[in-house]
Amino acid sequence: MDPKAVASAVGSYIKDNPDELWRLLRNAVALRFGVPLAALRWLAAKGAGKKAPKDVQIDAVPPGVRIAASLDLMGTPVRASAVVFVERVSVNAEELRFELRLAEVSLKVTDENSATPIAALLKSGALDLSKPGNLAAYMPKRPALLVEAKDDRIVIDLMRHPKFARSANAQRAIRILAPLITVSGIETDPGHLDVALRPFPDGMRDVLSRVRKAF
Repeated sequence: MDPKAVASAVGSYIKDNPDELWRLLRNAVALRFGVPLAALRWLAAKGAGKKAPKDVQIDAVPPGVRIAASLDLMGTPVRASAVVFVERVSVNAEELRFELRLAEVSLKVTDENSATPIAALLKSGALDLSKPGNLAAYMPKRPALLVEAKDDRIVIDLMRHPKFARSANAQRAIRILAPLITVSGIETDPGHLDVALRPFPDGMRDVLSRVRKAF
């Protein structure tokens, strides 16, 4: 994405929502990082590639977030929707793991003329969408980042994504930050996605000790 376009969008948003600056300062004191849902919607609209989901909608369902999008599911055009709850996050030098719970999962065929096996299953109601993890576990092309999938629970590890694994900058950042701080929770309020952080005292003391020795 064009950095100038991103900077311009951020400037316009802050100009229209000056309270965001005060919220940012309050969050910094509380070791929280908040992202406006409007920013996520903008990124979804501007940053989507040709094969990416279309017409993405992002809405808060505290403490979770409802995500809906139009996509191609094994040759079948569908409108997918689910409420996502982040149950646990694990960040260290070996993994960037998110344990997710999905609720209110919906898959609707958007082309009534579609005659694929998936379209037939969805139209008949034969698929049990209350346990999306079980469906994900038997995907024919299971993504490398999918660690576990069962019932309404899905576990992903971004460190297993090929692009992330090949990124030297991303790996370096994780190695630096993992001993210092971790993510204690991710949840929403009506307008934001908030990431709560928790420092590791031993890691911070080690860094301060090395800084003192250097000077």
